[in-house]
Amino acid sequence: MEGRIVLITGGAKRVGATICRRLHRAGASIMLHFRASAGEARLLQAELNHVRPHSVALIQADLLDVAKLPSLVEQTVQTFGRLDALVNNASTFYQTAIGDIGVDDWNNLVGTNLQAPLFLAQAAAPALKKAQGAIVNITDIHAERPLKSYVVYSVAKAGLVGLTRSLARELAPEVRVNAVAPGPILWPDEEVFDELARQRIISHTPLRREGSPDDVAKAVHYLLAEAPYVTGETINVDGGRHIAL
Repeated sequence: MEGRIVLITGGAKRVGATICRRLHRAGASIMLHFRASAGEARLLQAELNHVRPHSVALIQADLLDVAKLPSLVEQTVQTFGRLDALVNNASTFYQTAIGDIGVDDWNNLVGTNLQAPLFLAQAAAPALKKAQGAIVNITDIHAERPLKSYVVYSVAKAGLVGLTRSLARELAPEVRVNAVAPGPILWPDEEVFDELARQRIISHTPLRREGSPDDVAKAVHYLLAEAPYVTGETINVDGGRHIAL
């Protein structure tokens, strides 16, 4: 990743921050996107720029504002001179049970998890083709096996898997497009899974334990830096949970 430029959405905290740290440690410079986590974004920028000055820049945007998405790519190229990779990590996650789904839920969940990755990829395509670059989308094992009461989220992530495959065809041969599908890595900030539910999930995971954010970051690094003949693939990083559901 030495000298490569990576735009990472939702990179200020949780898994996104771990991806930023791993790619930065491998030599990449980062355009770190955030929406509301300004404090976390600035702290992470300061941490990484202390290691390597001027290697991390910040950009704030609401990914639901489609008209502003091309500016994320434009500002990355203006700041660093090029764009080698796009990591669509930002996500919205909450319950939408049948009977309670509204249009706002659809627009929010599909907008963040599917619409934004599509339009960011479209905006980034010329720069990525020039750089012979790559895209990694962060999907979910529930794209293939829907999570009960999370209808819209599951549909949006399923769409993101389909988008990954479609973009892999559309942007080949210059740009590779792949995905990483995490399983039980970090529990949501909201207390939607109590301790019993968490233990039940882990018990149905073949490796019988939670993963770490760095497990996801390692997979992203592999797809960006060490997989030149891999495209259109989704790597499940879930302790085998996808085969046990």
